Amino acid sequence: MAKKTREEIILVVDDSPETLEVLHRSIEFMGFEVYSCESAEEAIKILEDNHIDLVITDYHMPFVGGLDLIRHVRDNYRETEVMMITGYASVEGAVEAIKAGAEEYLAKPFTDEELEQAIENSIEKLSNRIAYKASPTRDLAKQYGLLGESESMTRVISTIKKAASNSHPVLISGERGTGKELAARIIHYEGEKQGNPFIIVNCREIPESKMESEIFGYLLSDGKKSKSKSKETAGSEKIVRDGLLDLAGEGTVYLKEISETSLAVQVKLLSVLTSGEFTPVGDNRTRRASCRIIASTSGDLLELAGKGHFREDLFFRLNMTSLNLPPLRERENDILLLCRHYLSKTCLEKGQGAVPGFSERASKVLLQHAWKGNVTELQILMRELAGNLPGELIEVADLPYFLRYNLAEDKRLDKTLQEVEKDYIKEVLAKFNGNKSKAAELLAIDRKTLRDKLNR
Repeated sequence: MAKKTREEIILVVDDSPETLEVLHRSIEFMGFEVYSCESAEEAIKILEDNHIDLVITDYHMPFVGGLDLIRHVRDNYRETEVMMITGYASVEGAVEAIKAGAEEYLAKPFTDEELEQAIENSIEKLSNRIAYKASPTRDLAKQYGLLGESESMTRVISTIKKAASNSHPVLISGERGTGKELAARIIHYEGEKQGNPFIIVNCREIPESKMESEIFGYLLSDGKKSKSKSKETAGSEKIVRDGLLDLAGEGTVYLKEISETSLAVQVKLLSVLTSGEFTPVGDNRTRRASCRIIASTSGDLLELAGKGHFREDLFFRLNMTSLNLPPLRERENDILLLCRHYLSKTCLEKGQGAVPGFSERASKVLLQHAWKGNVTELQILMRELAGNLPGELIEVADLPYFLRYNLAEDKRLDKTLQEVEKDYIKEVLAKFNGNKSKAAELLAIDRKTLRDKLNR
């Protein structure tokens, strides 16, 4: 007797008729509606004509294999989960399946209980993903422009939402251009401190000699000697200029690139995080800090701590909530989504009409690009494209030269070192629209050396 009927619909694909029949009966007995077929080609047709919640596919099949079917499902059916089964179990196979998009990997032989558990796990992950798409977190991401449907960005947005629900310190890490400041802003403006100041301290831009006084304030002078003292401080013994911690009040102080702070500043920050108190430079009276601290870094603080450049105890205090923003090259599924978003946004700002799409070849070029500047680089590129729209479709020829030049198929191992250097110099010059000063700076040579190379 079959169990209670389930709502989910499952498609089973296996080139062995005997295995297929056993799987079909077992899953049907669990209460699911089941489709079954013996090839990936048949599976694709079934997917086109029916809503399928879970595809269970064999690994080794003739012509089109299980991995290819998984990739097809991942590319075309976002609300369908995938599970791999195989009689050739190996670590490499499991890794391949997971990379292709399978949420579960089951090795033959397996029991009915193991099969049912793997199915339940897959369906739970599908439910969570669908719930996320309909959740306020997704709307939150759209509101602030922190877009992404990749698994890594799903985790990031979930962590941001949790961080916004409390006032604990947060440490945001990630390469330059990944959106660390944006993440800090969202945490502040969606949290309980949203009505208070959000103050950015760019630790990389403040001279080390001034950083401590800028953050914590400093003693101006004895009140009697100060010519600029106000009536309110005329009777005071000391006048202290407020630092950024004071100005933030009940708000948030965002310490951008905290790795650039001196050890003296780090000691005072540690005091703020442990006791909530600090002393302005030159003063001996303590003050209370009511603000929240959010810090970011594009480096490895633990590695710096090992070299004596950063306090390990401060790292652990800041790292109560850890948020790592992945580089764009690890978010391949998000690249075209972000390109369309920023292109549309710029076109709207400029009052332009229809937004062009990207041809298949242009999309391939964008996906292959290294994006060393991450999302910031992508935004700049889309602004440039929006300023010179070609028509209804953006082709490879419409993209900047350095993007076209970086096509993977153009990378050949049949050039001399001199030829490679020549091509690279051309690429850098194209990147900066012929500006020799900027090109020389990136190449780490002077303008005369660049000029000599160009003449040669």
